[in-house]
Amino acid sequence: MEIQRQQALKALRERSFDVLVIGGGATGAGIALDAQLRGLKVALVERFDFSSGTSSRSTKLVHGGVRYLEQAVLHLDRSQFKLVREALSERKILSEIAPHLVHWLPLLIPMYRRFGATYYHVGLRMYDWLAGKHLVHRSRVVSRQEALELCPQLKKTGLKGGVIYYDGQFDDARMALSILMTAAQEGAVLSNYVEAIGFEKSGGTLSGVKLRDALTSEEWSTSARCVINATGPYTDRIRALDDPRCKPRLRVSSGTHLVLQRPNPGPQVGVLIPKTQDKRVLFVLPWLEHLVVGTTDADSKISDDPKPTPQEITFIQEEYQRYFEGDISNSAILSSWSGLRPLIQDSGTQNTAALTRDHALDESSSGLLSVFGGKWTTYRLMSQDTVNKIFNQLKRVSPPCRTHQFKLVGGGLGLAQAREVLKNSSLPKPTQEHLLRAYGDQSTGILDFLKNEGNELLHPHHPIILGEVDYCARKEFVSRSSDFLFRRSRLAFLDKKAAEASFSKVHERLSQELQWTSTQRRADQLDFSNQLNEKPLPG
Repeated sequence: MEIQRQQALKALRERSFDVLVIGGGATGAGIALDAQLRGLKVALVERFDFSSGTSSRSTKLVHGGVRYLEQAVLHLDRSQFKLVREALSERKILSEIAPHLVHWLPLLIPMYRRFGATYYHVGLRMYDWLAGKHLVHRSRVVSRQEALELCPQLKKTGLKGGVIYYDGQFDDARMALSILMTAAQEGAVLSNYVEAIGFEKSGGTLSGVKLRDALTSEEWSTSARCVINATGPYTDRIRALDDPRCKPRLRVSSGTHLVLQRPNPGPQVGVLIPKTQDKRVLFVLPWLEHLVVGTTDADSKISDDPKPTPQEITFIQEEYQRYFEGDISNSAILSSWSGLRPLIQDSGTQNTAALTRDHALDESSSGLLSVFGGKWTTYRLMSQDTVNKIFNQLKRVSPPCRTHQFKLVGGGLGLAQAREVLKNSSLPKPTQEHLLRAYGDQSTGILDFLKNEGNELLHPHHPIILGEVDYCARKEFVSRSSDFLFRRSRLAFLDKKAAEASFSKVHERLSQELQWTSTQRRADQLDFSNQLNEKPLPG
């Protein structure tokens, strides 16, 4: 039975809360955890699956922002300096509270002009300096030979050398889930597939939220003393539910990424091309045994399920061919995704790449707290600022924030023990590594869900095992096949044909576990088909 979600829905109908967070991405998850750790009674609802929007569609980097630093220097922008300094500090904290999910990745900036190496080396030395005591590895200049050894795919003609620096890399969807599971473990009430459709007010002040179960269409109201709007690209839409006359504050850009087989020998580093033909950035990154090629900051519109446009795919293919041997044929693309970036609007800025990634808070006349902007790496600081504001609103003295040293689910002291248990199991080594990387110290719990099929792989070309489906249905809020295939296992982000071939196994397993009706089975099939579809959906 779907015990977790049913218990949460019961609590949402019957209990009142200090804080109700709307939005189950990185920011909402962080707020829920911080508020719960500071002693507040917290609930969180998400209209779709947790982290199904922006928070699962990032470039997978936990980074300070090299290009933001360049803008800060060129334009003497103190806010950009502040953002980079904070993000550099946060990436170290995230690697400590979620060591199973955040890993250090060397990034190479190849140089095809001699003065370029000096320019970027000086800039990256400043990047290192801003990191201060949180610096893990210093940047350095590399020769042409070393650059080619690190990335054999680079074009040799004209290559002078490069600069290496370090940032963090992570699994964004699983990071958001880990934050949410930690909040739930501490007592927060969480539910995916619950939509906020309106507000309850008393004397002009918010007193609760009208909610709808997106899976059954049942409606009710939940009382809360504070309501937080942490819905990313939908922030203005929720604000309009509270006050139809409010002025929009967001501008949305998109980032598109393509996934390829990792070549052999593949790159030992990520590669950053700092200036494409339209002055954006191109990333080529090893991730989960594959290669991700992508760019960001294309002006966009809000969509529930944004899809890569043919124009963006072609742009990435052309830019890749300028710097790397060979090309990216359409048939070589295993998967692709597009994610929306909610940026704070600036009427004087035409290019979304120049818009700040800093965050802001807004309190409406009724008391709705809305969180704007920000970036994945600084989710914890955004959450901290929001929870401080909540205590001001409640007129209570705030206990200190603890999230900078509170280990997330999966990242505890049991990691070494889990590694030993899996090592002594009959699971193949790639599966052991996959489980540790995805579930951390919780990975051994999956062994309890291995049934008669034992170590059966979900798909022969990927290390995911069938027992994970049962585990995620019981422990990780899975309500639909797409939840598992896109965000718990990441299979659909890596290889959509493999996800499509695996759908029937996952669907049947969840149908039994969650006791679906024939109507629910059809809804699950339609949902997966829509999410897998590469073309933008009408409406």
